[in-house]
Amino acid sequence: MKLIKYIIAIIIIISIKSCAKVSTPMGGEKDEDPPLLTNMKPSNESINIKPSTIELEFNEYIKLDNANKQIIVTPRINKDEMVATAIKNKVIIKLNQELEDSTTYVFNFQKSIQDITEGNPAENLKLVFSTGNEIDSLKFSGRVSYIFPQKDKFIKDVLIGLYEKNDTTDVLTAPPYYIAAADTAGRFEITNIKAGQYRAYAWHDSNNTLKAEDKSEAYAFLGDTLNISDDINNVQFLLSKADLSDLKINRASTTGENYDVVLSKNPVSIQVDHKDFGNELFYRKNEKTLRFYHTSLRNDSIQIALNLRDSVGFEVDTLIYLTFEESDRRKEALETTTNTGTNFLKQIQAEFNFNKPIKEIKYDSLFVKFDSASIIPIDPKWVYLPDSSLFTKIKIDIPIPDTISNSTFQIYASDSTFFDIEDKFNEKKIEANYKKLNPETLVTELLVTIDTDIKPLIVELLDKSGKIYKTAYLTDTNIHSFRDLEPATYQLRIIVDQNNNKRWDPSNMKVNRQAEKVWYYTNPEDPKSYDIPLKAGWTNEITVVPRSILPIIAEPTPTEIDIKTDEQIESEISVEEEESSM
Repeated sequence: MKLIKYIIAIIIIISIKSCAKVSTPMGGEKDEDPPLLTNMKPSNESINIKPSTIELEFNEYIKLDNANKQIIVTPRINKDEMVATAIKNKVIIKLNQELEDSTTYVFNFQKSIQDITEGNPAENLKLVFSTGNEIDSLKFSGRVSYIFPQKDKFIKDVLIGLYEKNDTTDVLTAPPYYIAAADTAGRFEITNIKAGQYRAYAWHDSNNTLKAEDKSEAYAFLGDTLNISDDINNVQFLLSKADLSDLKINRASTTGENYDVVLSKNPVSIQVDHKDFGNELFYRKNEKTLRFYHTSLRNDSIQIALNLRDSVGFEVDTLIYLTFEESDRRKEALETTTNTGTNFLKQIQAEFNFNKPIKEIKYDSLFVKFDSASIIPIDPKWVYLPDSSLFTKIKIDIPIPDTISNSTFQIYASDSTFFDIEDKFNEKKIEANYKKLNPETLVTELLVTIDTDIKPLIVELLDKSGKIYKTAYLTDTNIHSFRDLEPATYQLRIIVDQNNNKRWDPSNMKVNRQAEKVWYYTNPEDPKSYDIPLKAGWTNEITVVPRSILPIIAEPTPTEIDIKTDEQIESEISVEEEESSM
C-alpha cells in the first residue's frame, strides 16, 4: 500500500510540473517573411555544366504551388519530363532530359516556392547557368496591353515568347524557345538571350498550354524578324483575338423543304448570285448556318454562286447546288423581336428582327398608338431593309409631329401583320414601346476632335455597358459633333478603317497583317479612366490622342545597372500613360 501511495504521489507531482511548464502559445504573430534561399546546386551563373538535377535549400519548410505552370524555363525544355518535388526545406528538380550545348538556361521560379505555413512565396528567385563557357546576357523587354480594354484592369496570364527565325512552329502551334510572363502592369523582360534572329509574340495563356488558342485567346505578333545583337527595349504588343481557322463549308443538305449550308465559322460578308435571289430565293443566317428558302421550286435544284468572307479576310467563292424537296416536316413558327424601350427625340427608329425572311406586311394592322384613341398609320415608305439581301430585319423610321405632346408611343402590330416566305404569320400581337425625350433634359453637344490626319475613321460613342450608342463615319474630317445625347457616362472609341469596309478587322498572322488601330479617349487628369460624364445642358469638347507606339530601341547592354524602386517605376508608367492618353 505504501508503494502504491508513493507512486501516486510521484505521478501527481509530475502532472503539476507539466501544467506549470511555460510553452509557446498557439497562434501568435502571422509569419509574413518569405522563405530565404540558403543554398543552390548548381550555383547561380555556373558555366560548362549540364546538370540532371537542380536543388534549392531554404531556411524553413516549403511547398510547391503549381510548379509546372509557375516555373518558366528558357530556352524551351520539355516540362512534361521535368519533375519538381518539395521535401522539408528543399526543392529537388529532376530534368530527365539532355540540355543543349553552349546554351544559357534560365529557371524563373516566380511564386512556385512558398513557405508551408502561410504560403509566402520566395521573392525574385532565379537560376542562371550555361552549358558552354559563357553566360548569354542579351535582353528583350517592353509592355503588353489589349486593343480592347478588359474588365480586369490588371494583366493576368499573359506570356511573351521568342521563336528562332528558322523554327517552323509559331505561337499557335508550339511553345517558344524563350519565354517570359508579363507582370500585372503588362511589363515584361526576357533575359539571357543568345544573339540571333527571332520572331516575337505575346498571348493570353488562360489554359496553360504555353501557346495561343486563336479561337479563344487574344494574341499579338511583331511583323518583322528581330535581329537581337544588343538589348531591345520599348517593344509594345497589342493583344486581340483573331480566328485563323479555315473558312469552309462543313455540310450542305436539305432540311424539310429548305436547304442548309453549315459553315466552319461565322461569316461577316455573304453574297448570293442567282436570278431568283430576292424574288423567290431567300436566306437567313443563324450564326454559322445559312438556310435557303425558295417560294416555288420543289423537287428540283438550282445552282447559285456563293461568296463568303470571314473577319480575318479568308474567303470562300464557290458554286453550290441547292435542292428543294417536298416535305411533311412542320414549318417553323414566325418569331419576332424588337428594340422596344428605346428613347427618341424627333423620330422613332424601330427595329424588327424575324427568324425567317419576310415577304409581306399588312399595313392596315400596323400603326403607332399614343393615347387610348389616337394612332399614326405606318407609311410603307418609312419601312426599309438595312441590308437589301437579308429579309430577316426591317427598320421603321417614324417622324413624330411636334404638335403631339405625348411622351410615350407604342408600335402596335396585330396578329397576322407579318407574313414570311413560308406563309407563316405572327400569331400574337406585337407591342413595342418608345419614349420621347425632352430636349431640355439632354446634353447639348459633345464635340470630338481626333488628333490625326489618318482617314477614314469610325467614331463610336459607347454606353457604360460597352454597347454602341451612336456612331459616325468620317472620310474627310477628323471632327464630329454628337448632339442631343441623354445625360449619362459614356466612352469614346476610334477605329482606323484601313480597308474602308466600315468595321474593325482583326490581325491575320498568316499574311503578316496587323489588326486595325483602335484608340480610346482617356481622361487627361486620370489616364486610366475612359469615362466621359455628360450632364443635361452641357457642351463638351474633347480631343482623342492616338495611342502612341514607341520605337523599338536596340542599345548595347549597359555596363552599369540602374536599380529603380517600385515607386519610380510606377511613376514612369503614369507619365507614359499620360503622354499616350492610354
